[in-house]
Amino acid sequence: MALHFVTDDAGTAQPGDVVVLTGSEAHHAAAVRRVRVEEAVTLGDGRGVWLDGTVSAAGPKQVEVVVTARDERPAPSPRFVLVQALAKGDRDELAVQAATELGVDAIVPWQAVRSVSRWDAKAEKGIARWQTIVREAAKQAHRAWIPEVGGVARTADLVSLAQTALVLVLEPSASARLTAVATDPSDGRDVVLVVGPEGGIAPDELSALADAGARLVRLGDTVLRTSTAGAAALSVLSAAYGRW
Repeated sequence: MALHFVTDDAGTAQPGDVVVLTGSEAHHAAAVRRVRVEEAVTLGDGRGVWLDGTVSAAGPKQVEVVVTARDERPAPSPRFVLVQALAKGDRDELAVQAATELGVDAIVPWQAVRSVSRWDAKAEKGIARWQTIVREAAKQAHRAWIPEVGGVARTADLVSLAQTALVLVLEPSASARLTAVATDPSDGRDVVLVVGPEGGIAPDELSALADAGARLVRLGDTVLRTSTAGAAALSVLSAAYGRW
């Protein structure tokens, strides 16, 4: 499979045009992935445009690609949204990376009651970090659409979200299994997966979400880490909605 790179310039490029990679993307292409002249590659803008091309020049500061074909891929519908509780260490980052590789369409960081990690004053830095992880994971997975990373949500925000989206809260004590949830690919509502922090979702939060219409579901008889639960649930949904 051809190597894939992302640049905003891909958005307007047409067959026959030359797209120039510069900065960190050029360094990644030339120094890390070691592309060579005449090598076939693909380019995208992260918003649906997909280009086939051939490398015409490769240097550490600039890589030139001649576009040979252009395609525009529609955004997935319905969208899969991961609400990922902030977690200590790199567990939430691992969750974000895996979810991106597995096809999530948007990610929302959640400041849950039991979140050990507290972004507060460093929210902007945290969101930027997740955006970088998402971008690199999307490139690795050769995705035409790079998932959005939203602002930090509070539980009240999730309660409001349950009014317009199908919200599925992963809770090991729930009686309903995720595999038993009725799926309707023609339903245009977002499908939102809510994953709690290391200590689980607090009872008051579970009650508030359930009262708002969210469905509490479990993946099985075991308890998964916050870093793996979202990825496992996305796999189930991808199969149920015909993405896989």
